[in-house]
Amino acid sequence: MLDPSHPSHCAECETKKESQQQQKQQLEVLPEPEVEIDEDALFAELEEDDDHLLADMRERRMKELRAEMIKAQELASMQHGSYENILSEKEVLNITTSTDKVVVHFYHKEFRRCQIMDRHLGTLARKHYKTRFVKIDVEVCPFLVERLKIKVLPCVIPFVNGVSIERLIGFEELGESDSFQTAMLERRLAEAKVLDLDARETASGPRKTIFGFQDKSNEDDYDSDD
Repeated sequence: MLDPSHPSHCAECETKKESQQQQKQQLEVLPEPEVEIDEDALFAELEEDDDHLLADMRERRMKELRAEMIKAQELASMQHGSYENILSEKEVLNITTSTDKVVVHFYHKEFRRCQIMDRHLGTLARKHYKTRFVKIDVEVCPFLVERLKIKVLPCVIPFVNGVSIERLIGFEELGESDSFQTAMLERRLAEAKVLDLDARETASGPRKTIFGFQDKSNEDDYDSDD
């Protein structure tokens, strides 16, 4: 039973209550312990991360270059990068059905415009390794001439996965001029999907090798008029 003589709000109780409140406030605002940051160690760690990242990037690039080199060697072994004269209809059929992308020039050795087309195709063959470039004299392939209904020379037919996509007859799509530039023919063959032309590369700009470096060989053939 409460002592009636004891006041409900004595000084001792009030003091105790205030002390508890102060302790609670001190706990609520207790500052977090300070953490000392070693800036040198932090920068060293960041540099180490950058070194690892650069090393990974270099390693990936080296793998890509090795893969490109192996591919270039494989293509070269299959006459990619050259402009080959084919001597039989059977060989033309074998090439066009076994190679993803082929450009075939049907020509006559005495036609001047066929000789002009030869120079341009030879330049493109050295640039576009992924596409095979061949030519055949119409006199040795009467069956193909009849089958493909070739009537005007020069006739250039792109083949993609064994199928003839379209054809370039004479110089009709090349300005109807003997002095057309190789870049014009390159763009036309790229439209036929038989050449891979980098969207960042203008057809009249500097050529690049398979490894991405500028190729300074045969620049006169590529950029100047014939």
